[in-house]
Amino acid sequence: MTLAEAIYQHSLNLPEQAAREALDFIEFLEQRYATSAAKQHDVTEAFLAALSGGLSDDFPGDINDEDWLE
Repeated sequence: MTLAEAIYQHSLNLPEQAAREALDFIEFLEQRYATSAAKQHDVTEAFLAALSGGLSDDFPGDINDEDWLE
C-alpha cells in the first residue's frame, strides 16, 4: 500500500468534519512545499485574474487604430 492509499484509508474512518480538516492541512502542506514554478504559476494566475476585470469582453478584438498613442 502506498502512503497516499494509507492516508485515504485512514480518512475513511474519520467523521466528515475531521476529514475536511485533514484535507485542509494537506492542502496547506501542498502550498508550503510547492515548487517555485508552481508558486509562480499561482502568482501569475492571480495577476491575470486581477487584470481581467479591466478588459472588455471582446479583447483583443476591439483594438483599432484609435487605441495607439501618438
